[in-house]
This record gives sequence, C-alpha cells and structure tokens, in this order.
Amino acid sequence: MKRKLAVIKGDGIGPEVMGEAIRVLNAVSEKYSHVFEYEEVLAGGISIDTFGVPLTEEAVKACKASDAVLLGAVGGPKWETLPGDLRPERALLGLRKELGCFANIRPAVLYDELSEACPLKDGISGKGIDLVVMRELTGGIYFGKRGRIQGVDEQAYDTEIYSRSEVERIAVKAFEIAGLRRKKVTSIDKANVLESSRLWRETVHEIAKRYPDIICEDLLVDNAAMQLVKNPAQFDVMLASNMFGDILSDEAAMITGSIGMLASASVGGTHPYLYEPAHGSAPDIAGMDKANPLATILCAAMMLRLSFGLEKEAASMENAVKAVLQKGFATADIAFAGSTVIGTRAMGQKVIENL
Repeated sequence: MKRKLAVIKGDGIGPEVMGEAIRVLNAVSEKYSHVFEYEEVLAGGISIDTFGVPLTEEAVKACKASDAVLLGAVGGPKWETLPGDLRPERALLGLRKELGCFANIRPAVLYDELSEACPLKDGISGKGIDLVVMRELTGGIYFGKRGRIQGVDEQAYDTEIYSRSEVERIAVKAFEIAGLRRKKVTSIDKANVLESSRLWRETVHEIAKRYPDIICEDLLVDNAAMQLVKNPAQFDVMLASNMFGDILSDEAAMITGSIGMLASASVGGTHPYLYEPAHGSAPDIAGMDKANPLATILCAAMMLRLSFGLEKEAASMENAVKAVLQKGFATADIAFAGSTVIGTRAMGQKVIENL
C-alpha cells in the first residue's frame, strides 16, 4: 500500500535530521516492501522567507491530503523580532488546529547507555524510565477566557475550562496507547481544589470502565511532579490537562538526560497525525553535521505504529537506535564514556545498518 507523507523539513537543523529520518524510512520500506511517497511542504521560518507567512493555505491543504505529517523543527533567532502572529512557531500551532490535533503524545525513555546524563540517583534511574505523557492540546487555561481588570490594584485572570467531551476524547486516546504498552493510565489533576479537575477525574473514571484490563489511577499534580523524580519507573501513560501536561512533559524530558532523543506526536480524530521531535531548531549547529537525528528517526517509528499500525517495522527502527547506542556510537550531544562521536549523516547510516 502506498502511503503519502507530508514532510516539513523546517529551519536550522530541521532539514538535516529530517533527511536521515527519510533515509531510514526508505530502508524500512525496502526491507518490508512498503511504498512511501513524500511531498515537501514549507512551514515555519522558511515559509516566512518564501511567502511572508509561517503557514500558507496551500501547506495546510497538502498536510490534510497526506496520511501523516513529519516535521523537523521550526524557528530561530532570525525571526524573533517579528510580531507574534508571524513567528515561525505559529505554523506549529496552526497545523495542530487545522489537523484537529487535541492530544500530544511524548514518550520519555532513558537508554542504558545514556544513564550518566540522567540527573537522578543510580538507585532510581536503575529501575528504568519508559513512560508516555499524554497532554491535552486545545483546551484548558491556555485557551480559556483571559483579561485584565483596571483599577487601583490592577488584576489579571486566566480561566481553566474543560468540557466533558474534551476530556473524554483524550482519555480514550490515553487508554488506547496504554493498551499498546503496559496497560496503566495515571490521570493527573488537582481535584482537591479545582472544579475543572473534578470534572476531569469523573470523566476519566467513566472512560476507564470501557477498558477493564487497564489499570487507572488518579494522582494530584504536585504529587505527580514529586513522584516523577522519586520513582519514575511506576509510570506508564500519564494523562494530563494542557498546563499540567506542559510542565510534566518537560520534567520527564529532563530526567531522560537528553531532549535530543525525544519524539512526540500530536494526534486527533480523522485528520493525519503530526510527528515532531521535542528539540528545537538549534541554528547554531545547522549545516555542521553535528545534529542528533535520533529523535526525528524515532518520530518516524511512532508514525509507523500509530498512523499505519506497522508494529514490526516501528520496533525494528527503535531496536536499531538501541543497537547503535549499545555499540558505542553517539552524536556530540549524547556522548557518553567510551562512546565514539559521529555526525548526523553517519548516525543515520548506523541506524540503517542495524535495522
């Protein structure tokens, strides 16, 4: 079956890391007899330079017409002085909205070879870190009513609001992902204080009844932040609101030692899903063959699993990444004791050799 992919190389190191992900995908397609058709789409800074806006209607149409969207990274200091609505990052927000992506899936995995970079004690990190933060993307306090009230003592307010249907749809996604993993969902809230969290908890419990084989537990967000550094091995899928997920996913990224290894997916209903590495565009090393392509390669593996149901192929890519690290190869950002430091292109080739 032919699968059409919209490829957004982006800015900075984006084209380099995307190039290696495409090379690995081509090797997978040859090994397993798949056909991937690529359409390059401009978005972010390069779109601003070319068209004057970070995201064009044509780019949106191309992405909607695809089976999945792969994104490198966007942004950089070149465009920092532009108005907010014309910044490269608006392309990402616009794509998420247009594609109906209401949930962000961010795995956090600590590879044995990178354990030195983990800030946690060996007794904690040694138990392993392999979790997923499922963050709601389109609701909550980031999208609620906000404003200022003028007076002698000026006030500002932001409103946290969720509907039952918004919580239902992301809860379903969380349980579906848990079903592919270790069958446990930890729902994060602040139900002891916030009414929106009480609705969140009630709704998650209702959805949990549909998945009797999956463990569902509640955890207050302050305790969750503590437990992530005390015993991250206890978590499988962490389900959280927009703000709580924003904070906890960054904490989870930190304890794995390198953001250069972290993939993510923004998913929704019937529209194609959007896959992007968690790292930025790193313009300071762009074009130097120094960038770590593994996060983008792991994004492609997520795509094979979540968008196309190609579990064997996805696992082969993930296992190849592990094998490369086990053999002592690393880019400069993840160099560990005894490792051989290689460049972007060589890292992509090593992954291909270990498929």
